Amino acid sequence: MIKNYIKILRPNQWYKNLIVFVGIFFSLNIFSLTLWVSSILTFIIFCMLSGTGYIINDIADAENDKKHPKKKHRPIASGKIKKSHALMLAIGMVLISFLIATGLNVMVLIISGTFLISNLLYTFWLKRFIIVDSLTISVNFVMRAAAGCFAIGSPVSSWVILCTLLLALFLAFSKRRHELILLGDKVNSHRISLEDYSVKLADQLLSITTSSLIISYSLYTFMEEHVYLMITIPVVIYLVSRYLVLIYSKRIGGEAELIIKDKGMIIGLIIWLFLVFIILYFDIPYITQLLQL
Repeated sequence: MIKNYIKILRPNQWYKNLIVFVGIFFSLNIFSLTLWVSSILTFIIFCMLSGTGYIINDIADAENDKKHPKKKHRPIASGKIKKSHALMLAIGMVLISFLIATGLNVMVLIISGTFLISNLLYTFWLKRFIIVDSLTISVNFVMRAAAGCFAIGSPVSSWVILCTLLLALFLAFSKRRHELILLGDKVNSHRISLEDYSVKLADQLLSITTSSLIISYSLYTFMEEHVYLMITIPVVIYLVSRYLVLIYSKRIGGEAELIIKDKGMIIGLIIWLFLVFIILYFDIPYITQLLQL
């Protein structure tokens, strides 16, 4: 029973909340233990709110999930957990997360509340509309990143917002394409918005977001004061291209966490993180500033 309650929270999906650490990383505060506490608390808040969203979504989609080849095994859809019990758990997690957010600052609390409302709107309404469903998911990623910045008192970069939005759209459209192929003729019975999607449309949307993502990241590196960030552009192009290879050749783009298991993606991510870390934190002016402190 405990395993089933943990399962409905989908902890395997919580890696998406790691984006709250973008703020502390790019604001050059990675060595501040005090700010790390705030960032970790923000991460916990969004893990709890994400878990709440998954519970509400599973309650609302229980009947449709029974028709899905994989989702029919979820605890609520399979009847292993009662809807009333799951709802009580969700309410408790919301109260705890809001209490933690209140202890950080008002902006984190506001974003947390907006994030929850966005999830509820998505579950009961917005997911029915083509494009809007993917945009809502992407905006939720942006809110995570913004909350991570506000939690440590760092300004929210417009480039962070833009790149986060485009990356999330890229992942969302790739998932829609995977669902279309996986469900086949049963697509209409699973998700209403998928009726208006097609594999060809998904391919075009992926093409647009792929180009926009690479261009936006490239412009960001050229316009930043750390100009050597442009060295990471080829790595980003490789990562995006590798993702496309996995989507089209190996067809594992349905769940983003599967991509992390790919050796090519892992190596690329490690190289990108290493280069960005070296460029940001070992810049001569920054080192001089640290020595003066």
